[in-house]
Amino acid sequence: MLSRLWFGFFLVAAVAALVRWLGGGDESVFAAIVAALFDMAELSVKVMLLLFGTLTLWLGFLNIAEQAGVVNGLARCFGPLFARLMPGVPRGHPAIGLITLNFTANVLGLDNAATPIGLRAMRELQSLNPSNDTASNAQILFLVLNASSLTLLPVTVFMYRAQAGAHDPTLVFLPILLAHFVANITALLSVAFMQRLRLRDPVVLAWLGGGGLLLGAFVALLASLSAVVLASLSSLLGNLVLFGVIMFFLCAGAWKRVPLFDSFIEGAKQGFDVAKSILPYLIAMLCAVGVLRASGALDFALNGVRWLAQHAGLDTRFVDALPTALVKPFSGSAARAMLIETMNHSGVDSFPALLAATIQGSTETTFYVVAVYFGAVGIRRVRHTIGCALLADLAGVLASIAVCYWFFG
Repeated sequence: MLSRLWFGFFLVAAVAALVRWLGGGDESVFAAIVAALFDMAELSVKVMLLLFGTLTLWLGFLNIAEQAGVVNGLARCFGPLFARLMPGVPRGHPAIGLITLNFTANVLGLDNAATPIGLRAMRELQSLNPSNDTASNAQILFLVLNASSLTLLPVTVFMYRAQAGAHDPTLVFLPILLAHFVANITALLSVAFMQRLRLRDPVVLAWLGGGGLLLGAFVALLASLSAVVLASLSSLLGNLVLFGVIMFFLCAGAWKRVPLFDSFIEGAKQGFDVAKSILPYLIAMLCAVGVLRASGALDFALNGVRWLAQHAGLDTRFVDALPTALVKPFSGSAARAMLIETMNHSGVDSFPALLAATIQGSTETTFYVVAVYFGAVGIRRVRHTIGCALLADLAGVLASIAVCYWFFG
């Protein structure tokens, strides 16, 4: 699947470039494509270096947490739920605790912590995988949920809107929550359908129902706060939780008489090996994405959607926000650029800008996530991962459009 998709990116890019050259006389398209190849290769190394530092830091702290029994404690706590969702993972396995930590970090928007913990979780799941290069059911569920945007506090979106001069930077908070809830549910249901998981099991319903009630109460509390208070709380909560997690790991390690410094160094040494294994996968995926963007294929797709909407008699304001949606599965930095461009062109509080911000906060960089997480363990056969993850992205985009028309007309 991944090989065919990768080849498809280059093939679509080649066709789009030929159309621009032969149909529009644009000879510069091929220079842009070649430049994109080298630019993406350079970017891959920069991303790997950034990951190297982050991985080294968090794998060090994570090793302390493991030796202190924190990960095993989480595994025992969430064992009944994951026994139903991931029947191939034994109860009490360290992967369950790591998955729980990863989901928690994602929900709170702690990307710097979520990725290293997630990579460690993927390695633990790989230890149970009978195949060296084919994704297991548990790995697919874990990755698709990661790729469906689990963030509860989209602080970066608020920041971009504030920098653009928005009167209320957090105006899109509730639309983002509703849209990414739809994406999360779609991700879970799609994987459950493919893997024939029994979501109607009483234990699953109890956990999901209880979690939904807590989430709803938290959202209701946040919705009652003013924009200034909410923005301040978002920043404070993220930083407080991040440092609180570190202190919890250290205090738990000290309580269990773990040699903290030596344990940190032992875990941090793993960072280089993990980052090194990711680089080839990053280069392969980011170069394919760069070629696709430089060829103008995404512009053709956008114009096609606009034409269809006009002929169907639909309101076409949503089309101006679709550049963010089209590039988000491929590149987070490109999606941010598209969001900023939309805010500058249409106005920060215009409907296209509000919709683009909602899409940015409720979708994920699917192909980057696949390249990083599966690349870390050498998975090449991804089975139904891409299909389920892109379906969740599509659900998030469609939900964003519907919610924004509901909230903003």
